[in-house]
Amino acid sequence: MRKGTIQNRDQFLNHIAHRLGRERKQDVRIPEWEFQPQWQVYHDKSADELYTLFKKNSEEKGTYVVETTKEKLGETMESIMAAYGPGSMVATKDRRFEEYGLHDVLTKNNVHVWDKSLGDENIEAAKEASIGFLFSDVSLAESGTITQFNDSDIARSVSLLPVTYAAIVPKSSIVPRLTQATEKIQKQVEDGEDISSYINFISGPSNSADIEMNIVVGVHGPVKAAHIVVMDA
Repeated sequence: MRKGTIQNRDQFLNHIAHRLGRERKQDVRIPEWEFQPQWQVYHDKSADELYTLFKKNSEEKGTYVVETTKEKLGETMESIMAAYGPGSMVATKDRRFEEYGLHDVLTKNNVHVWDKSLGDENIEAAKEASIGFLFSDVSLAESGTITQFNDSDIARSVSLLPVTYAAIVPKSSIVPRLTQATEKIQKQVEDGEDISSYINFISGPSNSADIEMNIVVGVHGPVKAAHIVVMDA
């Protein structure tokens, strides 16, 4: 996230403190908790065991999981295109597509690659797409969740608007749970790095599991989801 100018901060905080009837705190420190059980969940699991959990928890929510290698990733992507097409497709503008040798696959199959210079044309392409391709930045074994660190090129519309999202999940990106994902973000902050202005935690096809006990899939996002796990670890 780019650093900007904070305006009227003192006035705002002073007003809050006044309404609460107390002095404004000037020194806020993170508590040192005696017990932190969140770090113990799956802490002793190997990379293979974490992948097994990720796969199980993904599939339980209706997400299709397929294993592949970096060398066969293009071939696997085309099998996903065949299974979840036909129709137009969209992908984030992510350097990893190039690093994984997928440029020709995207070009050959006329996949629209997000281009911020095109403005709303990108959103229209995502709305019409049968599949949206993206990379998972951190993947959570506990819930079968992928994480998308968004910016102007890696847009959340690619995972939200198409009928199906297909996430490329490096096996090395799989961590036990949300605890480790937020730790990574915190380290970026401590190291003075710019962080994503918008972070998506995506746990499979959208559904209405919390509404009147009736499951309806695709209420506010993709109807189907696929996790393409690249066995790199």
